[in-house]
Amino acid sequence: MDGERFDLAIVGAGLNGSVLALAAGETGLRTALIDRLPLTSMTEAGFDGRTTAISYTSQRLFEALGVWAEIADLAEPILDIRISDAAHDGRASPFFLHFDHREANAGDPPAAAMGWIVENRFLRGALLRRLAACPSVERIAPDEVLETTRTPDKAELRLQSGRQLVARLVASAEGRQGTMRQEAGIGARAWSYNQIAIVLVARHERPHRGVAQEKFLPGGPFAILPMRDSEAGEHRSSIVWTERASIAKRLLELDGPRFQAEFVRRFGDFLGEVDTTGPRWSYPLQLVHAERYVEKRLVLVGDAAHGLHPIAGQGYNLGVRDIAALVEVLVDAKRLGLDIGAADTLERYAQWRRADNFTMVAATDLLNRLFSNDIKPLRLARDLGLAAVNRTPPLRRFFLRHAMGLVGDLPKLIRGERP
Repeated sequence: MDGERFDLAIVGAGLNGSVLALAAGETGLRTALIDRLPLTSMTEAGFDGRTTAISYTSQRLFEALGVWAEIADLAEPILDIRISDAAHDGRASPFFLHFDHREANAGDPPAAAMGWIVENRFLRGALLRRLAACPSVERIAPDEVLETTRTPDKAELRLQSGRQLVARLVASAEGRQGTMRQEAGIGARAWSYNQIAIVLVARHERPHRGVAQEKFLPGGPFAILPMRDSEAGEHRSSIVWTERASIAKRLLELDGPRFQAEFVRRFGDFLGEVDTTGPRWSYPLQLVHAERYVEKRLVLVGDAAHGLHPIAGQGYNLGVRDIAALVEVLVDAKRLGLDIGAADTLERYAQWRRADNFTMVAATDLLNRLFSNDIKPLRLARDLGLAAVNRTPPLRRFFLRHAMGLVGDLPKLIRGERP
């Protein structure tokens, strides 16, 4: 097949695929970014309604790629995190775990925040503008890959539009239901949590002061994430409300006043009066972890490799670390005159990311199972555990640095450097 030639073809232009395309393109790798949707549709307010928690180290990557300057004024810093157990009525236990950004970076230059909350539409918009200005990246959307043929020395892609591409490597950034992983015969550990995340924006009377809260209710975690005030000056928080699937479906069918009453019962009155008028989104929750991340001329990144429970807000940041490691491996291979799609090149990426990903997959799954119940002995044990960690500063800093992405063998982009 005689087709247009690229170093890297990325399937899926979501938040992971777009970052990978920009990071690869900035190093000079000729990159094709393919998605079946028009890219501008992903920046519309009603596209998914979600926000992204950008960790301290992920922010370094965005700064290195020139993206952060475009979203800094739209990102709300996370200055404190408060984690507590709660009963069915939403009342929090007196035992809690509190993280303070002022103790997060002992031994490092102090960070302004532990992380930032950004609306997905703003992050997508900034990435698309940077991609449009990157001459090494061609955006091919809307279009769809109909057939992929991977041989020992190249990958060939036939698109719905009739275009034919030849790449040294294909990256699947399609998400946890990606077809390329399945077509490559890569199995995955997968199960449903029988939970649904209800996502909405709450407007409240008092400012949140940069405090993120996670209340563990019997049906699942209830996350209150600080957002920038609206243009009208309204104080806002992004809500990720996890419930058992059967209950969540009934909640979503409620009219405005009855939904508001159920929401306030769980949210509480610590921020004064609260209003939930506005769109609601819902997402079924499941875990997917690929048995391997690479195959002949194919690599998995982000949710295509590992889709987590949102209990710790770390899924996207794990994908960002995938991207930083992959780009560094590819650039090193290219500088040495090696084949960027060769099996030994890809295996270096897989070995680099396997332990970090497995640890986070296991930790989030365990946390959800431990906290999403109302078993009294477990409630007592987890309350005492939260209190013990809260009263042990070294242990508290250890968990916090993990959440910020400051632990482990960090790729150059995660350290804020170009590979």
